[in-house]
Amino acid sequence: MKHRLHINLSRKWNPKQKAWIRWIAVWFASFMAVVIVVPGLLVRTPPGQESPPNRTRSADTAAARDTGDIATVPVYLDKEKKTVRLGLESYVRGVVAAEMPIEFELEALKAQAMAARTYIVRRLLDGDKTNVPQSSEALVTDTIVHQVFVSDEELKSRWGSDVYRTNMDKLNQAVEETKDLILTYQGVPIEASFFSTSNGYTENSEDYWSQSIPYLRSVASPWDASISPKYKETVSFKPQELQRKLGLSSAVPVSSGGANGFKIIEKSKGQRIKKLSVGGKMFSGREVREKLGLNSSQFQWAFKDGEWKITTFGYGHGVGMSQWGANGMAKEGRTAEQIVTYFYTGIQIDKASNLLKGKSF
Repeated sequence: MKHRLHINLSRKWNPKQKAWIRWIAVWFASFMAVVIVVPGLLVRTPPGQESPPNRTRSADTAAARDTGDIATVPVYLDKEKKTVRLGLESYVRGVVAAEMPIEFELEALKAQAMAARTYIVRRLLDGDKTNVPQSSEALVTDTIVHQVFVSDEELKSRWGSDVYRTNMDKLNQAVEETKDLILTYQGVPIEASFFSTSNGYTENSEDYWSQSIPYLRSVASPWDASISPKYKETVSFKPQELQRKLGLSSAVPVSSGGANGFKIIEKSKGQRIKKLSVGGKMFSGREVREKLGLNSSQFQWAFKDGEWKITTFGYGHGVGMSQWGANGMAKEGRTAEQIVTYFYTGIQIDKASNLLKGKSF
């Protein structure tokens, strides 16, 4: 049986009953205050503090901020066809992992980290977006057009779980111990070019490119020949294939010494072929290298078993730091600072934060 409370408001109450009614009213009002008002006070923003912002920045950018990076780098991932924003040091780590074997000496990896950081800081300061898809907001791609970059996920796949942690610790050490360090010449980040393997010397910039750059001078790099697996290679071409690739009107004569054979006209200070004549046509060493897909512009040739055998020495354009040379120096006990100041003539080591401070990108 249900009971319903009914109060006759018109009846007269004695003083004791009125006191009870007043007590009940006060209790009920206090209860409602606790239920309704207090929760509102608990969720109010304290005085002097702003409400949490509506975060619209990407997770990559937020992560860069949280780890204290001085800049973020928008990178266009060529395979995924998308742009991601990475903290500066995270980007450098991915470049070092992609551009230099993790088995290299720590000091060589540190030298590579400084070169990689210098490259991207220079582009940040210049606002250089050359060779980046126009539809993208990126500053660089993850390909050899700029600097090759590899993600942590891909490194896990490449290295495997057994050595991933060990390799990553070494990689992180190389980046952390050079954090914020870049290479400058007269206060400006340098063109920190590098390549795999020298022929025994690096190249003056004007002997491969058109511009003479004061810190990209030819220096000896004797370490490469004994430790680099890419130091020497021989490739073969059928006579008709060589003719076609070089755009010649006729096949190159097999006999040596003729005017229409191979003939070196000039060599560079780095002992590479600067100019040569093939089939009566003039080429730069770089042109022949690129047309034939050779490893280097220092090469020799011979005709044997019905084919042209061309042997190259070194791997890459030869300008700047030789990576295998850097590893050879590190094996001899040289520091990263000694390595970069050897391969880049007259440079200084500076802090990127000094140049990036107060700038937005």
